[in-house]
Amino acid sequence: MYKELVVIKVGTNVMTNKDNRIVRPVLNSLVQQIAELYERDIMTILVSSGSVIAGKEVLGKAKIKDKTQRRQVYSAIGQPRMMRHYYNIFSDYGMKCAQVLPTKRDFNPGVHRDNMISCIEGLLSEGVVPVANEDDAVSVAMSMFSDNDELATLLAQLMNADKLILMTDIDGLYDGHPEKANSKVIENVQPKEDLEKYIEEGNKAEGEGRGGMGSKLNYAQIAAASNIPSYIVNGKKENVIIDIVEGKKVGTKVSL
Repeated sequence: MYKELVVIKVGTNVMTNKDNRIVRPVLNSLVQQIAELYERDIMTILVSSGSVIAGKEVLGKAKIKDKTQRRQVYSAIGQPRMMRHYYNIFSDYGMKCAQVLPTKRDFNPGVHRDNMISCIEGLLSEGVVPVANEDDAVSVAMSMFSDNDELATLLAQLMNADKLILMTDIDGLYDGHPEKANSKVIENVQPKEDLEKYIEEGNKAEGEGRGGMGSKLNYAQIAAASNIPSYIVNGKKENVIIDIVEGKKVGTKVSL
């Protein structure tokens, strides 16, 4: 069995470049670190975005007018493509991964939830890394997660994870605008702290992910209130996951 369980969420903005193309070396670095954790008896649940962008890369500009339907189509095309990336990279590191596609209703108490716990526990016990993403192809607006930050938090709570790591493309929560020279990363945040004054939401194009800093902080605070220390970090930084596990100061830590 494993000593610790970590839930890692990697957003679309971490795995893509400025042209919205998926950058394989970023995925490679992510999996390399997960493989290193595995050698230390630490298991990972990976919550990965990217299916919409991956579908867009294949299909190009869709003719579908309806935004939800367009997202479903991109996701249905892109999800197997994302899994192929992960399947191949995990295999390079001698590891196995599996696809888990929950919808929000799967977290309601009942048979769906029990089955999901059973499936994830089974995978982890066999040393297989569950790769989770929202099942966009069948989710409807009412039962959608607000974003994968929410999905990662719900999974961390469901599986009693020891840590939640939310990866983004900046170094954490800043006390001013991230691009201003005098802005600094806030290293520690309490679950009940009011952070409204630090949050500025950016405008995102379709497929670029739904969760901004406000969303990340909100869910990191929810997880931390459940006694799961949470971290908001730059997923493009080398060895950031290993640094967290080794107790180094990285990004913004949200904890009791």
